[in-house]
This record gives sequence, structure tokens and C-alpha cells, in this order.
Amino acid sequence: MSTPLAPTADRVGSILCVNAGSSSLKVARFEIAQTGDQTGDQAHQAASVLVEGVGRGSGRWSRRDATGAVTAARDEVIPDQAHALQLALDALGSVGHEPADAVGHRVVHGGRNLVEHVVLDAGVLAQLKAAVPFAPLHLPAEIEAIEVIAARWPSTPQVVCLDTAFHRALPTVARRLPLPAWVDAEGIQRYGFHGLSYEYVVERVGAGVLGRAIVAHLGSGASLAAIRDGRSIDTTMGFTPAGGVIMATRTGDLDPGALVFLAREHGLNPDALESLVNREAGLLGVSGHSADMVELQRLAPTDADAALAIDMFCTSAAKSVGALTTVLGGLDTIVFTGGIGENAADVRARICARVAHLGVVADESRNAASASVISTDASPVMVRVLATDENFVIARTVARLVR
Repeated sequence: MSTPLAPTADRVGSILCVNAGSSSLKVARFEIAQTGDQTGDQAHQAASVLVEGVGRGSGRWSRRDATGAVTAARDEVIPDQAHALQLALDALGSVGHEPADAVGHRVVHGGRNLVEHVVLDAGVLAQLKAAVPFAPLHLPAEIEAIEVIAARWPSTPQVVCLDTAFHRALPTVARRLPLPAWVDAEGIQRYGFHGLSYEYVVERVGAGVLGRAIVAHLGSGASLAAIRDGRSIDTTMGFTPAGGVIMATRTGDLDPGALVFLAREHGLNPDALESLVNREAGLLGVSGHSADMVELQRLAPTDADAALAIDMFCTSAAKSVGALTTVLGGLDTIVFTGGIGENAADVRARICARVAHLGVVADESRNAASASVISTDASPVMVRVLATDENFVIARTVARLVR
């Protein structure tokens, strides 16, 4: 692959943001309104394509315009990420939204050496490939997307936007896992994830306004971060995105002895264990029905397992709020974001009720309306709800790095 060059102009007019998952792909085109230090703040989304069911028996893609309205959609078999990305680019191109001046990729993990957002070159790509063992469920698809773009537009600069970058300066007490030094030297440590979402929250609310803050990114993947002075000082996810709080299909934190037992007594090999903790556990594993919070809430009144899954999720998040408050030395703000954090009022209410002893007082009507501030006026802790926008952070980062 050739090493991309930065544009000769002093502005980047259009950016594609690529988010490749294990079975889905999201591509969004942003237009940049002006140059200068505030370039990223002037980005606006012009169109997007969502591809679902990648590598499965059936798939679907849909294109949306700047208002979010669906302008095209079709069901079809989508065998792999390369096919999905070509399809998405063609769907954007058919309405004049490709090529772009630069491309930004959400990359879950950069391993122990890549710790900041960076313009892609051959060396960076080599480091990403070396880091695949750190994130085998995510990195192969993300690398494939990078290579598809390079083949289609060889001279277009690409930027790697790392989900771990926000946590790169974690203090040693948070970063280090309780393992021998030789293990730490192998890069087995706490990295933290959802960094693009946390970046967005800090920039939108402001570090000074947040104070001692806990941001709860609650979605199919879920994590919480303790943020002070706009910086991450601890977070629930660890070496991989499987750690921390209970998630849709991931266990969250788990006694490692349970995995040793399953390996020894039931013959589960590493691949089987990985599938168990990442795809078969969490809300899905407890409920036995679904990993979707909306569906579980529908079932909960008559299904004890669905109700238990929701209760475990809320309790897990609330326990993390308590622990991270200790790390912060107090609490000024909680921010709920992510698909569940932004939309599930009942989940927010349950979590707030479990940490009321910390000074968290939610207003029932504000919470039901998903207001931007859902705490009461008298609450010592301000509780916010904010829709995150990781693509906006990618677009702003790309504009800054390739100018």
C-alpha cells in the first residue's frame, strides 16, 4: 500500500467517517464549512450509509440524507466487510457524495504502541496488523476497510482514530493490572475504550462544567469513565472491550477462575471462551431471549429472566458509579450517553436511585422526557443526558491532522 500524502490545500472540504464492526458498517460523509482552529466545530453530516448483517445469511443497507431520512434501502447478501464498504461507497457516490478529501476510521485498539490519533502510513498499518491479537473481533474488519479505501483512492489521506486514545494518560494505579511485571511488559494493561464518545462529551459540555464527572456510555457495548479536568483517570473497560459492566452480549468483569474452571472441566478452548464472554453472555446470556434492552423491557413484566437481566445491568452500572466516585474523590456530574443511556429512562432512573446516597436526585418528569438535565434543581450532582456523536469527533480529528 502506498503511503498517503496530506492534501496540498490548507483545507479539507469533505471527510468520510468509517466505522467497521464485526457484522455491520457505518459510513458517514461530513462537509467542513471553514478552515482555522475551529474547523472541526464547523463539520456537518451530509449523508450516511448503514450496512447490517455483514457475513451472515442475509443483510441490508440503507442510505440517509442530512436530515436522517432514508433515501434508499435494499436487502441483499453481504459476504464480507470489503463488499460492504464498496457497496456503501457506491451508495454515496450515486448521489454525489464520493470521493472525499480524506477518510477517518474508528479503530478500537492500537495495541501498546499506537496511543494517539494518527495519519495512516505503511508503518501505522503494520502496527495495526501487529495489534490484531489485542482486538481479534474488531481489528481485522477495521484493517480491511483501510485497505479497501487505499485500493480505491490511493492518494487520499486516511486517519486512524483510536477508541483507546482518550485514556492514554491513565495513571499507573488505574492502568496497571494486578499481574507480574513480565505480563505488564507484554502490554497487558487497562486501555479503556469508547474514547471517541468521551471526547465528544468533554468537548460539548466543557471540562470546567463537568468538574468531577462520571460519563456512562451505555449501549450494546457499555463502559463508564471517571473524568477530572477533562481527562480520564479511570474507566471500567480494561485490556479488552469485554471487561467492566454487563453488556448486551459481553460478560463485563468476571472472576477469572470461572474461565479456568470452564477450560479445565468442560474443555473450552480459547476460541470457545472468547465466544462465550463476547457473544453469548451479558443481557443475552442472563435473559436467554435477547440482547436488546427495548425487547427486555417489553418482556420484563412477565419474564423473570428478562427482569433479572435489566436489574443486573443497572446494578452493575451503579456499582461502577460508586467505585469511580471514590477515585474522583467526590462527584459533580453524571452524563448518560449511548443508545441505552440516551433513550432508556427507566434504566437511568434505576441507576440514579441506587446512587442516591452520593447526592444524585433525578427529576421524574425531566427523566421521562429525556431532558438535557434530568436532575432536580436542588440535586448536589447534576445529571445530564447527551446524544453522543463519535463521527463528529472523527471528522474534526481528520480535518485537524491532514490540513
